[in-house]
Amino acid sequence: MSLLSPRISVVIPLYNEADNLADLHRELTASLQGLGQPYEVLLVDDGSRDGSLERLLAIEAADPRVRVLRLRRNFGQTAAFSAGFDHVRGEIVITSDGDLQNDPADIPKLVAKLDEGYDMVCGWRKERRDPFSRRLPSWFANRIISAATGVHLHDYGCSLKAIRSEVVKGLRLYGEMHRFIPAVASWMGVTLAEVPVNHRPRTRGRSKYGLGRTVRVMLDLFTVKFLLAYGTRPAHLFGLWGLASGGLGFLILAYLAYIRLFEDTAIAGRPLLLLGALLFLTGLFMVGLGLVAEMLVRIYHESQGKPTYVVRELTPPAAARERERARPVR
Repeated sequence: MSLLSPRISVVIPLYNEADNLADLHRELTASLQGLGQPYEVLLVDDGSRDGSLERLLAIEAADPRVRVLRLRRNFGQTAAFSAGFDHVRGEIVITSDGDLQNDPADIPKLVAKLDEGYDMVCGWRKERRDPFSRRLPSWFANRIISAATGVHLHDYGCSLKAIRSEVVKGLRLYGEMHRFIPAVASWMGVTLAEVPVNHRPRTRGRSKYGLGRTVRVMLDLFTVKFLLAYGTRPAHLFGLWGLASGGLGFLILAYLAYIRLFEDTAIAGRPLLLLGALLFLTGLFMVGLGLVAEMLVRIYHESQGKPTYVVRELTPPAAARERERARPVR
């Protein structure tokens, strides 16, 4: 089994999970060795302060397939995943939490499903072992996210996923967007599958989830929706609202101008005049904002050489295919 070219890379962000690390490493090793494929485990220490780093370094020293990536401070789970994605070497990337609620024994199931031809396989905690106070907001959030993004999954919050490396290498994650990875990746035209996975109650350590994170996730949903629908054509969004507002304002002002000029009716004290002027100026502002946003999008893509498309494969020219078929078999 080669350690130089792993096929599978496991990325796990960790923050104050010292008590879980030994069992996490043991279960990961048992599951990954059962696959019979070269692998690596990238453990991202997200600024832990409970002695996790010392235990991580001890695990790394004992197992050459483990690498520890230490962040300078606590940047958050999304940033930790992103850092791990930047350093993976495998063809398949497995993501998971470090609290042992995700079961490493499910990894072979995800890999087998991915090998059927999918680009991403997401875990579904069908029998979730969390308090009702966490399951209920998650239930609503999953349905809102599915409806808003058009990517329908039962469980956006499950960190256990298997993803092809070319997909994660193209992701740029901010805020709390690691849970939106399927939706963000859908822009690339990825094929998705979802499989039920085992979920276990947390027995050690403290949960990092709370109401504040739920609010941040919902705010990030607006960003994801905008990027998916209008990321490369913002003028269509701002311009549509601008034309609607400006058009309505223009009609109101035209009506007031008519009754003032042809019916000799005073309009100076009418609230309708203020409404018409406000709508018309708002429309001009929105159209102008859309044009500025279009300029920024072009600067972003052209300055970085970032294409507005993703290529799945490029077939060879027809002449080359004919030569390959005509080549004699030795």
